[in-house]
Amino acid sequence: MRFNRYNDEWFDFIILNRNLETIEQKHDYDIIEGPVADDKVQRRINRYLEGEISREEFFEQLTKYPDPSHQICFCTINSLRMLKKTNYKAIIKIEDISELIVEKLVTDFSFDEQTATDKFFSSDTFAKLSDTETKFYKKDWTEIYELLKQELSNAK
Repeated sequence: MRFNRYNDEWFDFIILNRNLETIEQKHDYDIIEGPVADDKVQRRINRYLEGEISREEFFEQLTKYPDPSHQICFCTINSLRMLKKTNYKAIIKIEDISELIVEKLVTDFSFDEQTATDKFFSSDTFAKLSDTETKFYKKDWTEIYELLKQELSNAK
């Protein structure tokens, strides 16, 4: 399950899983990805659960935090078995390249940062880049960016 941003679906899922009346897992997902319900968000969830604020007030208060932290939760043994050791130096290089490419998308295409990030991280280009076995990360970032631009133009 993937949540791209704070929204009603994310909120309902968080509320379902913050119900402490039962200890059973409340879903069948192997992996859940999305905005973190950290301390600042959790305090507002608690206020909602206590009836102190409405759903609308909850979301209104979240507008103070437009860029939520992101998390990935591995919920089952099956999902943990899918993990493999990665090359830390390659990951740093991939992150550096990704940052440059997102910045360039914002500049060249007048995307806002969220749109640029979404387009890049959902692209085939990023899939190749993030697969350390391809060694795609060893290419110059501008070459990777040109491939991404081609991919984006073909998607139109």
